[in-house]
Amino acid sequence: MKKGRKHQQGTRARVNGNGNGQQHGEHESWKKLKLVEIHQALNCDPVDIETLRRAAVSEGGLLTDEIRRKVWPKLLSVNVYNLPAKPTKDVRENHKDFNQVLLDVRRSMKRFPRGMRVDERQVLQEQLIDIILVVLQKNPALHYYQGYHDIVVTFLLVVGERMAIAMVETLSNHHLRDFMDPTMDSTKHILNYLMPILEQVDPQLHDFMLRAEVGTIFALSWLITWYGHVLSEFRHVLRLYDFFLASHPLMAIYFAAVIVLHREKEVKQTECDMAMVHQLLSKIPQDLPYEELITQAHCLFTRYPPSLVAKCAALQSRKSITINCFKAFQTATQQQRPDSVLRRQLLRGRAQGLGGPDSQLVLSRDMQPNQLVKMAVWGISATLGAAALAVAQAALDWAPDFFMQIF
Repeated sequence: MKKGRKHQQGTRARVNGNGNGQQHGEHESWKKLKLVEIHQALNCDPVDIETLRRAAVSEGGLLTDEIRRKVWPKLLSVNVYNLPAKPTKDVRENHKDFNQVLLDVRRSMKRFPRGMRVDERQVLQEQLIDIILVVLQKNPALHYYQGYHDIVVTFLLVVGERMAIAMVETLSNHHLRDFMDPTMDSTKHILNYLMPILEQVDPQLHDFMLRAEVGTIFALSWLITWYGHVLSEFRHVLRLYDFFLASHPLMAIYFAAVIVLHREKEVKQTECDMAMVHQLLSKIPQDLPYEELITQAHCLFTRYPPSLVAKCAALQSRKSITINCFKAFQTATQQQRPDSVLRRQLLRGRAQGLGGPDSQLVLSRDMQPNQLVKMAVWGISATLGAAALAVAQAALDWAPDFFMQIF
């Protein structure tokens, strides 16, 4: 009997092991397929921006920071071979926002990875200050707001200083533009989409919140920081940034709606009192089902687009620069050349003496060569699989300079 039981246990163990192994294998196959699709989209001429958007929105988003460094610039139509120069010291001189930016950045320690050395974090904080001031200096119509640094630091940590300047400047003139007016009127207008969306989906929840007179101010920090200020896990912030960069500028308010809808039972069980409901909603649970909510927000946007929501709610007509410019911005992203073509154009310009002192290869100052090689390795592994990755890794170990020459 004992022998029989042992045999049964061993059989179950093998079955469970094979089951887990099968799931792992399916996940790896799905991941490799997604990598191949992204790699092919990046190398199309023009770049297949719709495939990149779908990849950023769909389950798992862009998967890794190395892929984000390739795709995020395309989503914002940023030429990574034509980046702005590093900021100089004079950017801080007599800047009207310097003191406020300095205070906000000094208080932003929790936005940096746990365990990061103090001296490394301080260097990044100095870069963060400079990025913000450079963008504001180059764009006098943009006005700094508290929470802006929470967005900028995300790009700094992923793409480095120079690329962050280019991407944040584009983002500030498009997706974030309404937040950067001299007053809060445009920001309030975007917040005003929240309640009408809730009304369309759950009229009872909408009516409860109206009776509680809770308003929408609980979602302000969510919206203006793209949730960077309120989420403790950086991986969740990155997943949302994948989603928002690939979506309409109002998607952040649709995501706020699905968070409230997700907590519908909690809200309705709370005392119908402004202070109580505000206290509940202003604290986002850290264990939210992000993939599920992203899918729901995407579906809500399709079912109840901003034009319909504004019409149903009779929202006061207001000129939104963010919304009005989005169609033209989206069209412009469809005409981008792949990085391989941009690189050849840069090298050709150098050969003809057209490249200035700042026309250096992408990431040359922000990232180490090995990081560039990793991005190249990713491209190979996505196309050819694990065997190529092993060969490439071996090449890195004994001849990194030679390996770089083939890209």
